[in-house]
Amino acid sequence: MTRVVNPTSAVVVAEVPVTSVGEVDAAVDRAARAFETWRAVAPGDRARLLRRFAAVVDAHVEELAELEVRNCGHTIGNARWEAGNVRDVLDYYAGAPERLTGRQIPVPGGLDVTFHEPLGVVGVIVPWNFPMPIAAWGLAPALAAGNTVLLKPAELTPLTALRLAELGREAGLPDDVFTVLPGAGPVVGERFVTHPAVRKVCFTGSGEVGARIMAGCAAQVKRVTLELGGKSANLVFADADLEKAAATAPYAVFDNAGQDCCARSRVLVQRSVHDRFLELLEPAVKGFRVEDPALETAEMGPLISAGQRERVAGYVDGARVAFTGSCPEGPGYWYAPTVLLAGSTAERHWREEVFGPVVSVLPFDDEADAIRLANDTEYGLSGSIWTRDVGRALRVSRAVEAGNLSVNSHSSVRYWTPFGGMKRSGLGRELGPDALHAFTDVKNVFIATEE
Repeated sequence: MTRVVNPTSAVVVAEVPVTSVGEVDAAVDRAARAFETWRAVAPGDRARLLRRFAAVVDAHVEELAELEVRNCGHTIGNARWEAGNVRDVLDYYAGAPERLTGRQIPVPGGLDVTFHEPLGVVGVIVPWNFPMPIAAWGLAPALAAGNTVLLKPAELTPLTALRLAELGREAGLPDDVFTVLPGAGPVVGERFVTHPAVRKVCFTGSGEVGARIMAGCAAQVKRVTLELGGKSANLVFADADLEKAAATAPYAVFDNAGQDCCARSRVLVQRSVHDRFLELLEPAVKGFRVEDPALETAEMGPLISAGQRERVAGYVDGARVAFTGSCPEGPGYWYAPTVLLAGSTAERHWREEVFGPVVSVLPFDDEADAIRLANDTEYGLSGSIWTRDVGRALRVSRAVEAGNLSVNSHSSVRYWTPFGGMKRSGLGRELGPDALHAFTDVKNVFIATEE
């Protein structure tokens, strides 16, 4: 059994049985058998089942949100959005089965056509920071393309994944088409990698584990989608709307207590406005509402665990603190929003992914300097660019090495647009029209017409 602890109170809220290697093997066998019938379901019928799944999730958005507050300490507002995102992703990919079209390619002597064939059993490994949405980003396009799905939630946060599996059955998904297997990564996740009947692994998590998964999958030439770490830059040029840039910066990094791969945890500010930006940022940080995540007014809850809090504090110890916000005292894994001043790009809090409510600020001189500093990282997931100059916005967007950029905003994820990283931030794309084909193989068929 694994214990699920509410990070707000540090109280155990559930105990969940863990899956053994033998149970994983049995689940893979069942999913492989279910694949043969699921892939043969008429596209319109598969679409209707996914739409019904989305409708059932929609009817349980509040229940799922409240469960997520207990499961991982997300604010109730964020948790409602996350449950709604599951619904929306299912709805979006419900439109895919009837549109998974191939091509007719002109050739001499016959007809040449392509088909998108499903892969088979897909293993989806979900992290603890966004348990519901990231589960949907893998399972929805995989199911739409005709695959069956085994999903391993994070050990710390399995509750909403288990509930989604129940809702899928309630919606009418056939047995063994979508199965949740809670348990340890070295047991369940590792078996996804080594089992030959699992034909693809989707993993979101640390770069270290992602590299091991990629190496393991390579032994079987098994497909992978990896969404790994980030150390995203928030570039603020002197001609930007400084008031808006400063007012929104806390939300770009402190949302979900900074436990977000897309967190803009490096703020680069043009030197001529650096001090003014900090003056504007301070009241925004001090006013950020860190409180019981069940409250409607909460903007940030606790960190996921005591260990994570200790890890975050380790980055702040000895660093130059500009100012901090506030947080509750007492039970729970609370940490106040913190702004650090980077003396150089060599400092740990500037270079490494803190994964907590900590942001580092550094000045830059000109556009070339901003691009150089933004790209001086092994990561390339997300980022923001603040400027009123459209030409600069386009130049910098093309030059910054990141898979998802926002100009004069901090938006990274829309379910109908592709999401993923460059460099060590990942491999492949989730969401949008790009994700669907990643769960298929292209088959080419030539039919001779000449006698």
